[in-house]
Order: sequence, then structure tokens, then C-alpha cells
Amino acid sequence: MIKHIPVASPAFTGNEKKYVMDCLESGWISSVGKYVKQFEQEFASFCSTKHAMSCSNGTVALHLALLALGVKPGDEVIVPTLTYIATANAVTYCGAKPIFIDSEPQTWNIDPTLIEQSITARTKGIVVVHLYGHPADMNPILSIAKKHDLFVIEDAAEAHGALYNNKIVGSLGDIGTFSFFGNKIITTGEGGMVVTNNDVLEERVRLLKGQGVDPQRRYWFPMIGYNYRMTNIQAAIGLAQLENFHWHLKKRREVAGLYYKYLGGLEDLIELPVEKEWARHSFWMFSILIKKNLKISRDELMQHLEKDGIETRPVFYPMHIMPPYFNPDAELPVATDVAARGINLPTHPLLNVEDIAYIANCLKRHCGRTKSG
Repeated sequence: MIKHIPVASPAFTGNEKKYVMDCLESGWISSVGKYVKQFEQEFASFCSTKHAMSCSNGTVALHLALLALGVKPGDEVIVPTLTYIATANAVTYCGAKPIFIDSEPQTWNIDPTLIEQSITARTKGIVVVHLYGHPADMNPILSIAKKHDLFVIEDAAEAHGALYNNKIVGSLGDIGTFSFFGNKIITTGEGGMVVTNNDVLEERVRLLKGQGVDPQRRYWFPMIGYNYRMTNIQAAIGLAQLENFHWHLKKRREVAGLYYKYLGGLEDLIELPVEKEWARHSFWMFSILIKKNLKISRDELMQHLEKDGIETRPVFYPMHIMPPYFNPDAELPVATDVAARGINLPTHPLLNVEDIAYIANCLKRHCGRTKSG
């Protein structure tokens, strides 16, 4: 019988059940309850930020951040083309236009050297995505933003606990956003968080996510808001996950270490992810590129791995080829190439040595020899 190795799997090793049962037994199951406040307080501490505001998912977190920063119709916001579509969609929700920037070839994150040439009079800010858990190179991006009076949002949905020059991602820009979807490093099933050190932004986010209700006057709504709140049950799970965060990160980095060990020596077949000297990669996904000269295509390889019981995912399609954002004139070659050759391998804390060895053997067997070999 072929074993099944999922690409992602949540791990509940702490107080998740205990805290959820407390919610059920107390009756506090909606968006009011002690776990919401505790989770926000602990996540702010985790991110070394003054504030953390929970919300219903990571896309909502981005939308709230953009709204709080005043993004409006007619504005332009710079985003990487290689990202999950929520990054671009959140900009579009505000009536603004996402301006897509190519990736730099090593980490696949937004290329800082290409940002400035895309700034116009309508540009209001930059959304940086820490793709697959590796931090973007923030210092040059922050310098450009300061020079042109632009905001910086960190989309850290995939990078819980990643470090840039020993500073945790999410705390470096004006505001940071996180996702707690079921496949993320820590999860609440669905859920998100907005973090910031700015008191004004914190107040705006809290108003916006709670229907715009006046905090001092019940059922009085001075503004149009949204029902973007997290439930107490979600927060209970999130708090328990956060209590064990170092275990979650340690296990992912151990899995990555095993991949480097068992896939080492296959440089003629695949390219392994990098970890820059200024970074701590959180390895939300262990993502590889297949070599251009292989006999097998990326999609064919994924199909073969699926038959072996190994679930994989393609690297995200770049935004500029998606139907809502399609631009036939866009020249963004790095992201286009990465998206064509990239595969996300199973990456989660429940994997063991035997799993990684099996995946490596299957990869080697299906990749075969190169066309030139």
C-alpha cells in the first residue's frame, strides 16, 4: 500500500483542546472572550510590536492594513508579482491598482533594485511579501519608502518567526499582517493578525474590523466598517499554538535540514532554496526548482510524485499572468521562470527521516538523467 505524505498538516501538541473546551463550556464562542485578548497580547509580544489586532483571515488582515493607511481609488501600490493572489486582491478591494515587480533570483522575493523605477505620483506604498518563509531584503526597501514618503506593509502570512538581521518580520514596516490558515506555521483554522507600533493605525484597524462601531457608544457607527473579527474559539487555538511556537519552528527547520541532507548532490537535477546570511528562514514550504534541461516537465514530475503518495504544490503563478491582472506586455522574467519550474514539497512538523528519504528517492528516480547526460 502506497503511503500518503500530505504537503501540509497542522500539529496540535499543546493546550488546543483544553482551551477550546473552555470556550464551549463557558459559552464564549464568538468574537468576545478572554482568548481573543490573550492571543493578541501574546502575539504582539511575539512580534516585538506594541499592538496586535486579530481578524478573520490573512486576506482581511491585508485589507484592514491598506484601509487603515488610507489607500483609496486611484492610488497605486507596489507588490511583488510572485505571491498568493490575496496580496493583489486586497489592493484591488480598496479601488487601488497593484503595480507588479519582478523577483530577485535567489529568495524569489520582490527585487528592491526594480522598485524605484515603478514609483509614480500615484504610488502610496509598498507591500512586501516574505515568500514561503524567507524574509525579503528590507533595508533597501525601507530606504526607498522613506525617500519617497511611502508606507511599507509586510505580508508575513507565510513567515511566522522569520528573522531579518535578527529582527522578526512583521515588525519592520509600518504595519505587518499574518495568516493562520490551516496550512500555516501556526493555525487557527482560519484567522489573521495585524501588527503595528503605530497607535493611530491600531485604532483605525480596530474600528474597521468591528463594523466601525464607536467604542464609547454602543450601536453608534460613525464610519463604514467590516465584520472582520476573530472568534474566541479561533483565538483559543491560536494561543495554544503560539505557546508551542518554538517547537513548530524547530521541527520545520529540522525537516528543511533533512531535505538539504537527502537532496544534496542532486544539483544537476534540482535547485534547493537558499537562506541568506542575514535571514532566518521559517520554511513554511521547502520549495525547489527543477533544472531546465530535464527530460521531465515540472507538472509531469508532480503527477509522478502524486502516484507515489507524495502531495506537492506548484509555486504560485505570478500575478501578471492571472486573468484579473493579465498584462501581455509585462516583462517579469525571474518570477515567470520560478513559477514554471517551482515545486513545494511536503513541509510540516509531522514528517520524519523516512518520509524525507522516500521523497528524495522518488525525486531522483523520476528526474532521471539530464538531456545532456
